[in-house]
Order: sequence, then structure tokens, then C-alpha cells
Amino acid sequence: MPNLKLQVSRALPVTPSDDTNIPMPSLILQGTTSSASPFKLIDSTVDFIALGVQVGDTAYANALGAMVTNVDSATVLTLNLDIISGSGDAYELYSGTNMSGTIEPCVLYVGIGGDVSVVTAGGDTVSFMNIPSGSFLPIQVIRVLTGTSASRIIALW
Repeated sequence: MPNLKLQVSRALPVTPSDDTNIPMPSLILQGTTSSASPFKLIDSTVDFIALGVQVGDTAYANALGAMVTNVDSATVLTLNLDIISGSGDAYELYSGTNMSGTIEPCVLYVGIGGDVSVVTAGGDTVSFMNIPSGSFLPIQVIRVLTGTSASRIIALW
């Protein structure tokens, strides 16, 4: 019987979301918002276009994740969720796809056990019940859903 070996080279803590895929662990930028507007990420100190920010990239702020749905200008992004609460919010932007422009599925490590609801690489929504702490889920996923009770989940590539 063959041995399954999990050898990964990249990792990123997962923020569960019903609307945003797990991004690639390729940090584009860490910054601070300069103002707030619903569903917008505004930072007058950077040039999102020059940084190569694209539709499908992922923004994290206030322990929430959102997907970039439009690059409005060099300083304004439209997001699919309203995650910015005001001026001065710290945020991170990650590449939403791999270098070939596709979503790269990952496997999961569950630090603190519980139920884990995911969207698989094939687009199926499934829930894994009573996953023990310190377990790996050997299924390729693109999203961890908010109904997940497990925590300290890490995406691995």
C-alpha cells in the first residue's frame, strides 16, 4: 500500500467566508485605509494598478475577508463585502490566483477541532463533522465557510 506524504511549501491562516476564496499566500501589500466608503478599500498612499492588483485578489481587514471585484482607480478598490469600518483600518491584500491565473486549491490543517464546512476544488459544498484537533483534511478546497466551528485552520499548498 502506498504511503501518502504531505509535503507543502506554502501556508496561510484561513479566514472563513461564504463569499471569498482562500487566496494564494502571495502578499501583495499591507497597508492602512485613508478613508471609508461602503464596499470600498481606499488607500491614497499606494498605487493598486502599479502593484498589479486584479479582480479576484483578496483583501483582509477587521478579521474578515473580501474579494476585489473592481480596480476603480490607483487608490480605490471595490470589494464584494463591506469589511472596512473606517479610516486607519489595517488591511492585507493577497493574490487571488496562482501565476497561471487560476485558483489554486489547498489542503487544510485543523488546529482546534470541530466541524469544517468547505467548497471543494470541484465546486461541491460539504461539511466534515467532529474533525479532531491537529488533523489534516486531505481534500482540495478553495473556500472554508463561516458555519465552520473548528478554528486555527491553516491552508497548505
